[in-house]
Amino acid sequence: MAKIGGVGPTSGPDGSTVESKVSQGAGSGEPVDVLIVDDHQLFRTGLSELLGDEGLNIVGAVGDGASAVDLVAQLAPDVVLMDLEMPGMSGVEATRRISEIAPLTRVVVLTISAEEQSVVDAIAAGACGYLLKGTSLQSLVAGIRAAVAGESLISGVVGAKLFEHLRTDDRRTTAEQLVFSNLSERELEILKLLASGMRNAEIAQALFISPHTVRNHVSNLLAKLHISNRFEAAAYAIKNRMV
Repeated sequence: MAKIGGVGPTSGPDGSTVESKVSQGAGSGEPVDVLIVDDHQLFRTGLSELLGDEGLNIVGAVGDGASAVDLVAQLAPDVVLMDLEMPGMSGVEATRRISEIAPLTRVVVLTISAEEQSVVDAIAAGACGYLLKGTSLQSLVAGIRAAVAGESLISGVVGAKLFEHLRTDDRRTTAEQLVFSNLSERELEILKLLASGMRNAEIAQALFISPHTVRNHVSNLLAKLHISNRFEAAAYAIKNRMV
């Protein structure tokens, strides 16, 4: 495994060790700043090196939720890779706090747990992606870049459990039905395609419209549904039996 230049231990907000990367990783275009949160130091270090080699800018790596919240307040990274099971503040609570203090920072869960409740809690807290440890490096990088683009990526096994949970929840309030009535025919069509896992480019191709037009429709339907990201929109559509 190649060593990242400019990586060295510094003092974290709580006095713990923070492995920070000074130099930008190789790659073209705008750098993507990533904060890694995991209580296993060897995992943090190895992941920092691997993602750095993929051109991502690792701004820090900390071992607990409280340090992650403090560091996000200081650095406002583009993406936080968040473990769920950690001592002290949990990954779910850290995700919730990050969503409040830095709404432009995207949280992608990276954990060993595919338990249904863990997935639901993480999404409710504001996570925009959910990946399992052991996923390929290519899928992890894709998940990070999808988050930056305002899209979401979840592991297949996690998605299957989540969708089954949502399909078995028959509760649908009058308020939710009224919200659906406010969506245009095109917005409803795009919402169904979002729920099926399509990205903007694929939706544009399927509907014979431009990706820019798709982005506008997605923004409009998110505003009308009072939700913050595509992941929640897909879950909302499945819960309400649109797919």
